[in-house]
Amino acid sequence: MTPDVAWPRAFKGGFVRGPNEVRAYWTEQWSEINPNVEPLAFHVEDAERILVEVHQVVRDMAGTILADERVGHRFTMAHGLIQAMEVCPPDRPT
Repeated sequence: MTPDVAWPRAFKGGFVRGPNEVRAYWTEQWSEINPNVEPLAFHVEDAERILVEVHQVVRDMAGTILADERVGHRFTMAHGLIQAMEVCPPDRPT
């Protein structure tokens, strides 16, 4: 990740910036929910962006399903590192 990476707080809203904030968000997230994300397809949008279609199942810590859906994870790259990630519709742009 780049030092200024922007990562969505999909579970709570907003964004975090920088690898340390991403790590803290992931630690918090995984103490409250149990997400399982399986890549389904990869679509290169341009030299700097790739859209990954995923199937995600999110459970609470007791195992109850909170979400079972197909979504897109768009990654913006800079110098071979992740500069940003966003959650978006899973469909490949036309």
